[in-house]
Amino acid sequence: MQFSIQREALLKPLQQVVGVVERRQTLPVLANLLVKVGSGKLSLTGTDLEVEMVATSEAEKLVDGEVTIPARKLFDIVRALPDGARIDLKLSGDRVALNAGRSRFTLTTLPASEFPTVDEIELVEKVSLPEEALRDLMERTAFAMANQDVRYYLNGMLLDLQEHTLRCVATDGHRLAMKETGLQNSVSTRRQIIIPRKGVNELVGLLETGDGQVELEFGRNHLRVRRGDVVFTSKLIDGRFPDYEAVIPLGADKTATIDREVLRGALQRAAILSNEKYRGVRLELSPGKLRIVAHNPEQEEAVEEVEADTHVSDLAVGFNVGYLLDALAALRGERARLSLRDAQSSCLVQEHDSEQARHVIMPLRL
Repeated sequence: MQFSIQREALLKPLQQVVGVVERRQTLPVLANLLVKVGSGKLSLTGTDLEVEMVATSEAEKLVDGEVTIPARKLFDIVRALPDGARIDLKLSGDRVALNAGRSRFTLTTLPASEFPTVDEIELVEKVSLPEEALRDLMERTAFAMANQDVRYYLNGMLLDLQEHTLRCVATDGHRLAMKETGLQNSVSTRRQIIIPRKGVNELVGLLETGDGQVELEFGRNHLRVRRGDVVFTSKLIDGRFPDYEAVIPLGADKTATIDREVLRGALQRAAILSNEKYRGVRLELSPGKLRIVAHNPEQEEAVEEVEADTHVSDLAVGFNVGYLLDALAALRGERARLSLRDAQSSCLVQEHDSEQARHVIMPLRL
């Protein structure tokens, strides 16, 4: 195996796949990247047995072959080389020689036959959508995923594929984030899959803004995303996601519409004096205004008042201020709408003029 490539042309695919490789592995070969030359292209593959990323690139002086090379060492060497350097890499016996200008490196290898790959998935549905739309869906919901929760099905993101829409939903049991987008082509059967947390983070890091398209292939046990020269594959969490639609409060007729940035600023200031452990603030609605009150064990108090388009009177509910700020940060537009049913109900936070993004926050007893 042999190839020659410009440093920048190798660095980008390396950056895309090296994040998948864990620093601690159960198998030595998982610390390596599968480097393969074939069909006139160079491909790099990284995996942790849960998530697999394959990136391809053009190269020159190609000699077909494959081998695995220590991922972090190869990435660090290429990154440290000067801009514009020409890299020549050649397999010789059980080692590879990497030459760039006056720099010489010799790296150990492991056989490609030991490297685990996901070749084919059992495809059940396939959709295409703009790359920017998928990035927007995932970025604006991923923050609500649980982390190392015993309810393992919450440690990931639900992709709910419906007839004309794709929804991304995440929840940690205290708050829920949901965002949807329309599909160009309808699908015949509703499908729900859960992508594990690491897969979500790697996919969000891969997606870029722009006018490109991505293909989502829904398998029985895998999700595969094809984007240009990169193929992302993730195992799915084998579990049942909660009925998230039942969490969205119905009949929440007590609403307040507020300038989003003004509300964020007021919440950030009030949060300074909130209880460090519970982060609770009390929202008090009265006609024309919203009052935010925070206390802490030192008997300190913060009070903020903001103008609100509301006719609700004498309604006070406590919420985690961090959850409110996360939800507001994930919205777009100038005005946000808070919807409540009563003093014990959860709060629905959404954009004033759109229902594509919805956030539900459970109340706190203060």
